[in-house]
Parts: sequence; structure tokens; C-alpha cells
Amino acid sequence: MPLMPKRVKYRKHQRGKMRGNANRGNYVTFGEYGIQVLEHGWMTARQIEAGRVAARQYVSREGKLYVRVFPWKPISKKPLETRMGKGKAEPEYWACPVKPGTILYEIAGVPREMAVQAFTRVAHKMPFRCRFVDRRHA
Repeated sequence: MPLMPKRVKYRKHQRGKMRGNANRGNYVTFGEYGIQVLEHGWMTARQIEAGRVAARQYVSREGKLYVRVFPWKPISKKPLETRMGKGKAEPEYWACPVKPGTILYEIAGVPREMAVQAFTRVAHKMPFRCRFVDRRHA
């Protein structure tokens, strides 16, 4: 079952604008390595789960995987061949708006080569360009 909120204040959201770079969640915090987005867009709950499964299967039981995004935005869609009007449609799926610089996943407790391979597989599942990043140590 894909990720979705337990409850929301409002059932339907407006689309909003995708402007600027991420100024929160844009560096590796929990793990040692991460995968960072280079474009903006909506990441659906199914895409988040597909990426998580791809990474988890590659590293099997090694290490700890952190998912840094959550689909909080309901996306509604009118049925095909429906006339205009009659109000806004019901939510079709849940998505997470991501901006350039957002960290999607982090991993800890695995060698660097294994993390690179795991995140390469994850990047193939994503709808936008991504890059591998290391943790910045002080």
C-alpha cells in the first residue's frame, strides 16, 4: 500500500508553483550517503515506494535506509470525457513536491561502492535527474 497521510486538514489542494531551490532537506543528515534531486516536480507515492524497494533489494539486509520525502499533497484528476464544471474532482493519488537540491533517500552502514550502485538503481526509477552525494563532515 503506498504512502499517504492518515488525516489532512483539507481534502483538496491547489496546484501551486515550483520555484527556486530547496532550502530545507537539502543535505545528508541521517546517513552517510544520499541521492539528491536536480530538477523540480511531483514525486508520487508509488515512485517513492519503487525507489525504496529498489534500494532495499540491492543492499538486502545491510545498512539502514532513510526515506526523506513524504507524499502529503492530494492530486485530483477529472475522469476522461467529462464535461467542464461540476466542481473539483476527487483526489486521484498523493504526491510530494520536490525542488532541486532535495535529498530523497539516505543510506548508512554500507560501503561507498554499494551505496553508489543502490542509488544508481533508484535514480532509474525517478521521474527527474538525480545525483549521488556524500555527507559533509565538519
